[in-house]
Amino acid sequence: MGTRSKKLSQLALTARGGANPDITGLTVDSREVKDGYLFAALPGTRVHGGEFIQFALRMGASAILTDAQGADIAADELAASDAALIVVEDPRQALAGCAALWFGAQPQTIVAVTGTNGKTSVATFVRQIWSELGHAAVNLGTTGVEGAWTAPLAHTTPEPITLHRCLADAANNGVTHAAMEASSHGLEQRRLDGVHLTAAGFSNFTQDHLDYHETFEAYFAAKAGLFDRVLPQDGTTVINLSDPKGAQVRRIAEARGQSVLSVGLGEADLCLMNQRFDATGQDLRFSWRGKTFLTRLNLIGGFQAENILLACGLVIAAGDNPERVFETLPHLTTVRGRMQLAATRDNGAAVFVDYAHTPDAVATALKALRPHVMGRLIAIVGAGGDRDAGKRPLMGAAAANHADIVFVTDDNPRSEDPATIRAAVMKGAPDATEVGDRAEAILRGIDALQPGDALLIAGKGHETGQIVGDQVLPFDDVEQASISVAALDGRVA
Repeated sequence: MGTRSKKLSQLALTARGGANPDITGLTVDSREVKDGYLFAALPGTRVHGGEFIQFALRMGASAILTDAQGADIAADELAASDAALIVVEDPRQALAGCAALWFGAQPQTIVAVTGTNGKTSVATFVRQIWSELGHAAVNLGTTGVEGAWTAPLAHTTPEPITLHRCLADAANNGVTHAAMEASSHGLEQRRLDGVHLTAAGFSNFTQDHLDYHETFEAYFAAKAGLFDRVLPQDGTTVINLSDPKGAQVRRIAEARGQSVLSVGLGEADLCLMNQRFDATGQDLRFSWRGKTFLTRLNLIGGFQAENILLACGLVIAAGDNPERVFETLPHLTTVRGRMQLAATRDNGAAVFVDYAHTPDAVATALKALRPHVMGRLIAIVGAGGDRDAGKRPLMGAAAANHADIVFVTDDNPRSEDPATIRAAVMKGAPDATEVGDRAEAILRGIDALQPGDALLIAGKGHETGQIVGDQVLPFDDVEQASISVAALDGRVA
């Protein structure tokens, strides 16, 4: 973090006893502490960061940020140290604000989007629209930082120090506009607090991450934090009112005094009126506050229209002219791993790769693909290990209900027995064909394609590895599909 320093008080933190040391850096990892650092000892799922305060003090930390439990854990070490102690009720939120003040710079215009499905697509479409309009723009999330400036990210919503460092680096590299994905984990853990948002979007709400949040109510409350806590009162909330939870988000926004821009079917500011599908995309008819527009989307999947409208709403809410925004739509391209055309067989049958890894996302992807397909729809699905086990049979059922032929295969089994996961998925799709090896499943799915058919490979999308045990093995669905088509159609030399 360089050799610069700031007084503790400049980071909006108050220490017990009024101590105000010079801070030379921030970290949540005691192994990274250097002389003068502030160490944030945060509560964790398995161990409290207070256990590591003793190590941070030995490494030269000049300040410790924690909660009452963390202070109690390291009471003896803290009593023997002259390091400043900051005890707060919510150290994660305090760290986020502190990181924002430490790094300082952020792009002038930042929007965020939350929801179970569509976050990556919406954030990417926002960035693409901004770029078409001449702004230096990026999107941050599952696929890293993409656009006018690029960087890798380990999480959809990084922890605050990494996030604010990234935003500052982007701003210092000339980025003026940024679109962020706001995951439920990131919101629950206060990672976005301190980000200066102009607008925030809500896409939809369906089952996911119940292994972490445990209940639908807790899961929704985490996502609602974007609107009832992170987005300021003078911000604009952009809501997909077609989702059943849209009305509840609207009530939250209006209670905060935020402006609301609605999108979706029926009564909405930005209203989808009709769609016409063909083999390479779709034509949209929509209205903006009573004025009708017609445009072309070179994107597969009816759900993309809702993602596009939400993206348009966020760009408009952030200050751009609506009609200029709509002029960019024919130029938008598929997000990597999101209903991506991976390969086409010599007989014309198409192979698509999509990140759909929830029951709703699988059903939505297959229903959206159906109008583009003249023949049969074939699906390859699986489910991840060490994640919400309740959705596994639902994944199988979603595929069985909306595809003509289903193959059940491994996704990222992680530490679980792959056969056990597949068996759970098969309960929802008893007539499916079980093929454990993912490469073989893709080969067999592609081999079954006849003229006019299409194959959807669901679950991993943009990912380039498969997590088996504690190893990440190289595996790319798009690459595997291309190899299989080449082999089956005799294109390999």
